[in-house]
Amino acid sequence: MGPHPARAENVPTARNYRLVALIIACALFIEQMDATVLATALPTMAADFGVPAPSMSIALTSYLLALAIFIPASGRLADRFGSRTIFEAAILLFLAGSVLCSQANGVLFIVVARFIQGFGGAMIIPIGRLVLLRSVDRRDMISAMSWLIMPAMIGPIVGPPLGGFIVTYLNWRWIFYLNLPIGLLGLVLIRLFIAQVREAAPPRMGVFGFLLSGGSLGCLLFGFEMMSWRGEEMLALILTGVGLVCGLAYVGYARGRADAMLDLTLMHVRSFRLSVIAGSLTRITQGAQPLLLPLMLQLGFGLSAAKSGTITIAGAIGAVAVKGLAPRLLRRFGFRHMLIFNGVASSLCYAVCGFFRPGWPEPLIFAVLALSGIFMSFQFTAYNTIAYDEIARERMSAATSFYATFQQLTLSLGVCVGSAALQFAMLMSASAVPTPAQFTVAFLVVTGISLLSTCWNLKFSPDAGAELSGHAARRPPGKVASGLAPGDPAQRG
Repeated sequence: MGPHPARAENVPTARNYRLVALIIACALFIEQMDATVLATALPTMAADFGVPAPSMSIALTSYLLALAIFIPASGRLADRFGSRTIFEAAILLFLAGSVLCSQANGVLFIVVARFIQGFGGAMIIPIGRLVLLRSVDRRDMISAMSWLIMPAMIGPIVGPPLGGFIVTYLNWRWIFYLNLPIGLLGLVLIRLFIAQVREAAPPRMGVFGFLLSGGSLGCLLFGFEMMSWRGEEMLALILTGVGLVCGLAYVGYARGRADAMLDLTLMHVRSFRLSVIAGSLTRITQGAQPLLLPLMLQLGFGLSAAKSGTITIAGAIGAVAVKGLAPRLLRRFGFRHMLIFNGVASSLCYAVCGFFRPGWPEPLIFAVLALSGIFMSFQFTAYNTIAYDEIARERMSAATSFYATFQQLTLSLGVCVGSAALQFAMLMSASAVPTPAQFTVAFLVVTGISLLSTCWNLKFSPDAGAELSGHAARRPPGKVASGLAPGDPAQRG
């Protein structure tokens, strides 16, 4: 690889990448905790606002919508103004949105406030990953990703029981107040330990491309969301159509342009393309789960928010438990075999969740959710690492923005698909309150989508990511594990 063109002050070395990862994870922590706490509180918030609980999915969607719109610009902003500057601005925006959320008195207010939160979150995710990728040697990348994700997993562990406690014994508004001390701590640590990295000659922003990509993603997501709203089918179709037209226009505009907001030529890199496609299908299931599971336990089973929270932490506990094993398993079996196995196993575990019933023993439910977390967590660690196997350092900024955009788009789509499947099942049964059987339909729909990722997992070569994992796969004569320039023919597929 050629030298990285960015210039930096006090660039972290490979020896302290764990410290950098932990600091970045502090910022990710408030996002993860906020999302899981909010999911537990949605039924209570819906009662306060006087709306049906499933319709509160828009509070999740509006946040994810902002992520999808603004993530493509995050890499360019970091290159121009410096990664530390934009990282700090992102956290301040997130905290401002949190304060507004705490004052919400209706659905429209919470949607706008969550959108502001998402604007900040859109820059936290890819820039944090970009800082880490620029600070770590290739041989340490799997370990670095595990260090980054493990502390961030504390959010989903703490979130559900904390959300249940707050909703049951305090007031749901305290959910958003909790972000303030954690965010302020993150700002201090960023100022002390994160390097200021910027490109010496950053490309221009490409405003027209940003408007096209933002319009496409925004219209598509709200179109998907409104398909589950009764009486809004025509508006949903119009928004979806506009989104598709803007998307096609962006593809035509961006083709061959060096300043494209989303660099479509990255999809020529085989490992990156397969990770984007297979990971996107898997994230649809992952995006739906935080919406469907708390609603099922509270509305379908009649459990309190506090009790629901103590059960849903099982998935997060399983996710943390497997993180230390990821490098060893990938070294032993390789990326391809583990992605295929975990893709099927995680989908089947989530499908079983759809058959939970009030009479099931709680330890059994807890065990199934823990297994789901183990398999899904490993899967995302593998996807998030193998995606950058063949990406040159000078393209890391574009790659992290592109990958994070599709990551958040498909998580958002998962919320929409899960909500739409549940609403459709309720409509077919003429039911005003969802039943466990209707949740079964919703879970089977989203897990069926994630099973499709197997088709793309099978396309990874046996030696994919061998340099990253240390896996000694049997290679065809003349095959190089990795490290080729992204433009080399051997990289394309």
